[in-house]
Amino acid sequence: GDRITSCVCCNRASPASFTWKNSFENKTSTMVNVPKERKTYCAGKCKKHAVHKVTQYKAGKASNFAQGKRRYDSKQMGFGGQTKPIFHKKAKTTRKVVLRLECKKCKTKKHLCLKRTKHFELGVKAAASGHQY
Repeated sequence: GDRITSCVCCNRASPASFTWKNSFENKTSTMVNVPKERKTYCAGKCKKHAVHKVTQYKAGKASNFAQGKRRYDSKQMGFGGQTKPIFHKKAKTTRKVVLRLECKKCKTKKHLCLKRTKHFELGVKAAASGHQY
């Protein structure tokens, strides 16, 4: 069967086939398909399980009058070039998906965070394999 080795950090037994790379690949899904409706607990007025409409969360337009933006703009004014670092070294190939659930009865909204994934689909029907007739 499987050869057992001990873990480097805590001396617990782990199968020989285990590697950190494999463990990371298992945690990140290649394709996630979520239905457009979902029955889950509503913490609003309902206080029970109800049907929720599922959409993907998207951040809103950044305001020009937020404190950080005002501070950044005033620091950039005048001579002296770029004053704060601009991030270029993008390393991640996956994104964390956030779902926005809206109760169909009381319209209460809540967010639900999913694990990292490369591809995300909302309510796509799986194509039937094989012959169609």
